[in-house]
This record gives sequence, C-alpha cells and structure tokens, in this order.
Amino acid sequence: MVDEVTSSTAAAAAANTTGADATAKKWSLWPSFLSWIPTSTDRIIAAEKRLLSLVKTPCEQEQVNIGSGPPGSKIRWFRSVSNESRFINTVTFDSKEGSPTLVMVHGYGASQGFFFRNFDALARHFKVIAIDQLGWGGSSRPDFTCKSTEETESWFIDSFEEWRKAKNLSNFILLGHSFGGYVAAKYALEHPEHVQHLILVGPAGFTSETEHPEWLTQIRATWKGAILNHLWESNFTPQKIVRGLGPWGPDLVRIYTSARFGSYAEGDVLTVEESRLLTDYVYHTLAAKASGELCLKYIFSFGAFARMPLQQSASEWKVPTTFIYGFQDWMNYQGAQAARKHMKVPCEIIRVPRAGHFVFIDNPTGFHSAVSYACRRFLSPHPDNISLPEGLTSA
Repeated sequence: MVDEVTSSTAAAAAANTTGADATAKKWSLWPSFLSWIPTSTDRIIAAEKRLLSLVKTPCEQEQVNIGSGPPGSKIRWFRSVSNESRFINTVTFDSKEGSPTLVMVHGYGASQGFFFRNFDALARHFKVIAIDQLGWGGSSRPDFTCKSTEETESWFIDSFEEWRKAKNLSNFILLGHSFGGYVAAKYALEHPEHVQHLILVGPAGFTSETEHPEWLTQIRATWKGAILNHLWESNFTPQKIVRGLGPWGPDLVRIYTSARFGSYAEGDVLTVEESRLLTDYVYHTLAAKASGELCLKYIFSFGAFARMPLQQSASEWKVPTTFIYGFQDWMNYQGAQAARKHMKVPCEIIRVPRAGHFVFIDNPTGFHSAVSYACRRFLSPHPDNISLPEGLTSA
C-alpha cells in the first residue's frame, strides 16, 4: 500500500504547506530538535502515511481544494484577512466497481487515521473515503474566530459541503463518530438529498444542558467544578496541554494512547507496532496549530452536553439512520432511543460488545459486522432475510 501513496501524497503535502497553513510552513523550516513543539503539517502527513502503511488496501491521498468560502453563505466558515484556499485531507481506498460509497468522519481531537483498523475490512464492500475535518489532522487549519453555535456548525457543515462538491459526490453513506456524528447528523438535516444512509457511531449531541445527571450537578457545585467549568468556557482544550509541554508532549500522548486503547475495553488490544504508530500520529495531529478544536465551547456546555441538541430535530430527520454504540461507551444510547420516538424515517440502534467509545478500535470485528448490517440494503439483494449478526444487540 505504501507504494500506492506516491505522487498524490507529495503533491498533497506541498499544496497544504504552501496554501493551507502558513504557520505550519514556518515551523517546517526549523529542525524538530530546535522546535519547542516538534511538529508541522508535513510531519502530520508523514505520520499518517506511516500509520496507513498497516493497511493493505491501496489508497490515494489528496488535499481537496474547497476554495476560500462557500458561495452565497451568510456565515463564512473561516475568518481570514486573505482569500487563500482551504484544503480537506482525504484518503480514498480502492474498491470493486459499483461498490456503494462510504464517507467516514472522525470525532473531536481525532482524525481520519483513527479508522486505520477498519479500512481493509470496509473496503471489501464499500468505496471508502475518509477525511480530516477542516481545522484538524492534515487539513487546513484556519484561524477559528466563530462566536456562536450557529457559526460553528456552519464552519463544519459548509466546509464539508464544499468538499462534497469538489469531489462530485452524491448518494453516499455518511458515517460519523462522536463529534463527527454530530456534524454528520447536522449535515444530513441540511443536505438530505445527498445522503443515502446515516451511521452515527457513539454520536455526541443528543442530550442537552438541562439533562445532565445529578453527579455533574454536584461536581459543578464544588470549587473544582467551578474551575473546570471556567476552563471549559475559556476554551481551554486538552491540546493546549500537549503544546505547553513542548518536547515532552509526545510522552504525555504515549501515556494517554496506552491507557485509552490498551486496557479500556475488552476487545482487540493494539499491537506494539499499532500503538507506536498511532501514538506518533496522534501527537502530531494534537500539537499542530489550534483551529477546529476551538469549536468545543460553542457546541457543548461543560460535560459535553449539546447547546443545540439533535433530539430537538428528530422529527425533521429525512435520512434512514443507524446508531452504533460500544457496550462500555460513555455516550448514552438512551439519547438515541429518545430521538427515535420522534423520527419519521427507519432507525435502528446497535450495541457492540467488548468496546467503549472508540468501538472501531476496541472491537473492529464487531464494528464491521454492525456497519455491514446497517448497510444491508445496499449490499444484499435480499436485505430482509439478513439477521442481526451474533454478538450484537439491538436496543
């Protein structure tokens, strides 16, 4: 697969460096051992390439030019003194002719490489396209100056729509994880004509500020809770800690990756090589210039409760939807159950055992089965004869 990511990768990295992120370009002029934050756009792409070397399916990596702003939009999804073009880092995997298209959108603090354990299995059935959302991963990182929930949502929805136009896509299956699930759902509400089916994996945004549990109320009442809430409202992100540690940032990320993906779930533990490459990749994506990460306080209140919850829009849903949750997911599937009561389109909720919030890393086999089942009407001439795979649970 490494041989397949050749000239397109080089062109993508060059385009992103020259047009998408001037700050990263200046960083790349310094040797890493002289930099307080040893990363750059080029290093993100290089780390991504190393991680994707674990994937056997050939792929093409490209930087998709989405222009300098969506025509006719009242709210620009970036603020800049210039009109320089922005780019969405995109990876497309080889597939059989006629395969349905599956577009995968990562969550908060992540990027498309997090799906590295899934690309081979999914590419057997789909034309898989994975992206880094604007402001994350190897995509452009414009200055983030949105000042409201509406503007922030437009940042992600409009940039995704411009990417879709640039790729000339329509009639695709849209899969989003966590915050990416929130974005995917909001996009499908605004542009349902392009989405055949929506798959929301541990999606954020289905519960509101008024629905937070008693334990959170108790925490907020303490001085520690007050400090945490202040940090949240001040837009203090975990990435700032990684950057603040400078050359010691990779060590913190290594501890996080080992703890988070090593023993949290009871599923398939990462190999030593997977852990090493994922840690390297995660560090570079977290330590790069702050951009999309600054959306957090505008979309969610402290505790990750949505300011404009998706549940309120459930009756407006126009796209058939499948929810996928790990058994140990901290995102509560009951929010999806509540929303389903008001939906007027087919909706199902699948739970995957031996998995937490990153179900596609914790138990990739169970996740692949859930996705295939969710898409059975696109993959089988007799979808009604297909039963829920063994081990999965319907909520």
